[in-house]
Amino acid sequence: MSDSVRHDPAAAAAGFAALHRSGDPLLLPNAWDHASACLLAARGFPAIGTTSLGVAAAVGVPDGTSATRDETLRLALALGSGPFLLSVDAEGGFSDHPDEVAAFARELAAAGAVGINLEDGMGPVQRHAAKIAAVKSAAPGLFVNARTDTFWLGDGDGSLAATLRRLDAYQEAGADGVFVPGLTDAARIAALVDALDVPLNILYSPTGPPLPHLADLGVRRVSVGSLLYRRALGAAVEAMADIRAGREPQGTAPAYAEVRALGEG
Repeated sequence: MSDSVRHDPAAAAAGFAALHRSGDPLLLPNAWDHASACLLAARGFPAIGTTSLGVAAAVGVPDGTSATRDETLRLALALGSGPFLLSVDAEGGFSDHPDEVAAFARELAAAGAVGINLEDGMGPVQRHAAKIAAVKSAAPGLFVNARTDTFWLGDGDGSLAATLRRLDAYQEAGADGVFVPGLTDAARIAALVDALDVPLNILYSPTGPPLPHLADLGVRRVSVGSLLYRRALGAAVEAMADIRAGREPQGTAPAYAEVRALGEG
């Protein structure tokens, strides 16, 4: 991202929205700290999201419980001036009150974020729609990715009709994009794309359609959620098991000097 775009909030917001393209979806990696975000950006990803699970796990609290408002804001402040476009996973906005969610969104925008992900947690549709409308009023340039959990909570076999009812309400409230994690069926994904007026975000799943197939289906944003964070944890545990067993750890690791240099930028 050029310096001129990074220092122009309107240009940054427009640039982020433009990345949601048909046939060439935004592939959004989700980082959990400064180092992970910077290393991913250095590999050519123009936009970086955050993962609420990574933020919550790092401080020892459960994800999705509105317990990490301060930690999420601190991360946004750390990343908002980085050489990439930043979208923040804000759970449900850390409040049931639309005005409080809007106030938090203003803080994210001031920190340099260009997007916010807000999940409904299968709560009342109108309450989530009111949050979206309040955020768009308070921070019009912030790209609101409205998430519904119809396929994420429970057994993952959500109703397409119920999902569309929620997404329609969120579109009408001003959402710039919508997110349906847990949906991996290609036919249902295509049906949602056809029914929506805004970009559809799908959560990448190793057992779901690969990126090229999602692009063919019309998906315009593919995020990875907590996958990278969980894989990093798994790699750390496996490395220690190898060392204890007298084996050389497998996989790759950035050099000490490369990671140290991240703090000098």
